[in-house]
Amino acid sequence: MNIQYYIENSGNMYNGIQALFPTLKKLNRVLIWAIMDIAVLVKQTVDMDQIKLNDENEPIMDNLPLKMDILSKNAIEAAVQLKEKYSGKVTGFIFGTEKSTSTMKEAYAMGVDEGTVIKGYQKSDPLVTAGVIAAELKKAKYDIIILGDQSSDSYSGLLAGLLASELDLNVITNAINIEVKDKIANVTVESENEDVTVETGLPAVVSVAQEINEPRLPKVMQIMMAGKKNINIVDGNPGYEDDTKILSDRAPENERKKIIYEDGKGIDEVAKILKVVK
Repeated sequence: MNIQYYIENSGNMYNGIQALFPTLKKLNRVLIWAIMDIAVLVKQTVDMDQIKLNDENEPIMDNLPLKMDILSKNAIEAAVQLKEKYSGKVTGFIFGTEKSTSTMKEAYAMGVDEGTVIKGYQKSDPLVTAGVIAAELKKAKYDIIILGDQSSDSYSGLLAGLLASELDLNVITNAINIEVKDKIANVTVESENEDVTVETGLPAVVSVAQEINEPRLPKVMQIMMAGKKNINIVDGNPGYEDDTKILSDRAPENERKKIIYEDGKGIDEVAKILKVVK
């Protein structure tokens, strides 16, 4: 090999790499920005359709089947779609018990990469719930926190705001679309009269409405792989006492009036009732 030719061409190659290096640095910055860390909160609830009442009109909660809350599926789908669009990682958090691992495996099958079950508190005070989840999230890395706007067991809709307060973050609720650009989230929110798009810097808390998406059914291979993945189980510490007490959990009585008309005298009365109903 001609040594002079090798040296000249090596120099040309070096100059070419130098010329390309700024472009590579710029591309690297874009890739670093595009990789998102997404936290999604998942809730496990009892199957509300299976609840029956006892003689006192109180719900019988023993031995009810557990399942993932419907809006948690929308939250997971929204998180996975962001991961697919911008690349990154979805980490799931469930505040429940060791029985919640089945729901976390379902979340894995839907696209969650890693999951933590926080156990140790089994009441329903949303303020305490927010404090326990926030304490765990402070140990994690995230650009956005996504959760369902409400849950099917309480419909309080309080958790997103309380969690944002605990973490000192902005919060947007009832979202039906999420777009991210330059560390800014543009979120479309459903309101009574029209849909409104608002923006917030990241990180932020976003709760989603059911209209945001149609959760995809996981494939058989995804379900099989989810069963093999590890789940982190940690103890949650509220940090303060929960003095909330449920005074009554009773379904309202619905008294039905039954009126019997005899000897054809009720025809006029029935006509009056039908007129009012119309």
